[in-house]
Amino acid sequence: MIGLWLLVGVVALGLVLRAPGRLIVLMLGILWGAFTLAHLALPGGHPLCMAVGGSLAAWLGLGGVAAVVLAYAWGLRRLKARARPIAPETTTPKSSFAEAELDRYARHIMLREIGGPGQKKLRNAKVLVVGAGGLGSPVLLYLAAAGVGTIGVVDDDEVSNSNLQRQVIHRDADIGKPKVFSAQAAMQALNPFIEVRPYNRRLSEGDAAELIAEYDLVLDGTDNFDTRYLVNAACVAVGKPLISGAIAQWEGQLSLYDPARDAPCYACVFPQAPAPGLAPSCAEAGVVGALPGVVGAMMAAEAIKEIAGAGASARGRLMIYDALWGENRQIGVKRRSDCAVCGARH
Repeated sequence: MIGLWLLVGVVALGLVLRAPGRLIVLMLGILWGAFTLAHLALPGGHPLCMAVGGSLAAWLGLGGVAAVVLAYAWGLRRLKARARPIAPETTTPKSSFAEAELDRYARHIMLREIGGPGQKKLRNAKVLVVGAGGLGSPVLLYLAAAGVGTIGVVDDDEVSNSNLQRQVIHRDADIGKPKVFSAQAAMQALNPFIEVRPYNRRLSEGDAAELIAEYDLVLDGTDNFDTRYLVNAACVAVGKPLISGAIAQWEGQLSLYDPARDAPCYACVFPQAPAPGLAPSCAEAGVVGALPGVVGAMMAAEAIKEIAGAGASARGRLMIYDALWGENRQIGVKRRSDCAVCGARH
């Protein structure tokens, strides 16, 4: 019977070619339809009907059996789908990691002080970095690499040729581009699992506190005292910890300011800006290119510790690094009751 052998041949060919099961069933259905149609359209005893063999009743019966089998298989699949646990991708909580993330952060997770819980804290953290220049560059890169889930970056400047000696997050092709967008591209190229929020503007008294309130931690790497005092006042107002760093020539410093947890604020340690000429900017006095890399990496390390709850906090300690002589020093700092920003009368 040619018709039956054709059906068997389609199944065999499909298996050899590893065709999808649905395609094999579709081809069988087309052949069955053609044989049935031939019996319906042609008179009994026609050579074509004889060639495909059987009778109309036989083909209809075969179609009915096939339909029952297919219906049973479909129903069985539905029952199994209901009984089977929901696929991992639909039940995975937001706090869990994809396989690629586990591999990416494996060296963190192996650290006793961070581990899986600490890495989840990093993933759920929101950190605002003010300044995408010398200090901001390593800070942003290392926070992105560490897997901090949401990173905001504020800066109103554009990349210039003179920045590239130390601002390693930017490239020659980025000259003329706003720094926040250049930084965003570099961070997301480094780690696609994080969210970067660029703010291409300068902070003002009108919006600083509102913006900072959206974040858990602030890192200030700006190069002017006006912005440092503004960021500090806003952090104090909304009760957010602040890691502030500064560099000049061969020396850098940083500390974690947090009066909400009995640490001094920036104004406690530096009540007023130095007189003009006493603290020249990098543009005026110069800076060794690797210095912001060292201090910025230290700021990022303090941020990771603060988020994960690891090690000794930098609260109450002003850390100073002298690159020229290879020296590290620490100075204990305390809150001042008469501080104009966080003192007892405020």
